[in-house]
Amino acid sequence: MTTDGSKLRIDVITLFPPMILEACSYGVIGRAMRSGLLTIAAHQLRDYTGGSHHPIDDHPYGGGPGMVMRPEPIHDAVEEVSTRYRPARKILLTPQGRPFSQAVARALARSGSFLLFCGRYEGVDERVRPLFDEELSIGDFVLSGGESAAVVLIDAVGRLVPGVLGCSQSCESESFADGQLEYPQFTRPESFRGQRVPAVLLSGNHAEIARWRKEQARERTRTRRPDLLRPETTDPDGDGG
Repeated sequence: MTTDGSKLRIDVITLFPPMILEACSYGVIGRAMRSGLLTIAAHQLRDYTGGSHHPIDDHPYGGGPGMVMRPEPIHDAVEEVSTRYRPARKILLTPQGRPFSQAVARALARSGSFLLFCGRYEGVDERVRPLFDEELSIGDFVLSGGESAAVVLIDAVGRLVPGVLGCSQSCESESFADGQLEYPQFTRPESFRGQRVPAVLLSGNHAEIARWRKEQARERTRTRRPDLLRPETTDPDGDGG
């Protein structure tokens, strides 16, 4: 539990706080915030320019396209927010970071608090990187800024906080929870355009249903994301031989 009573606190330093707060005000994450399970605070980076007219960014030394975020406001923002709220982890969102994954999301959900910094332009001055405990990337592509990545990360982490989802099993059975993709899901009607719900799901035999779902999850992972399977699970006969 954090000092403000929530189970997880996330501080975000950004040039566009409304992008974070508005996107997080809906659905599961919005309900978690309103219920007090999750606290999300967005801090305006421009507030840390010391009242000077110096811009947030400047031309890169050595030439080249675009602008680079200046180190002074980043340093002051991270230092002040960290001193005030003491996040367990300080994270720089950047395409150069290690890949964000469900395992990382679970670890952050248990951390109690963390800080995210959203970069813009051509990135940050290299000298601020030591401020952060780690750097994370949500994929091998470039965004206009880290705000979209922050919202993705907050959604993935926030829903793992105990009590956020109505059913705790929702987290346990979905894709990547056990290193595989989720099994196929069906609901009413029983028949749709000639496609019927698999008979096993209508059988009421919970052991058989569990077995079917496990097999389907494994097969779906094998065909769609074989990179997720450990070597011992790739045996086509399923007997490890």
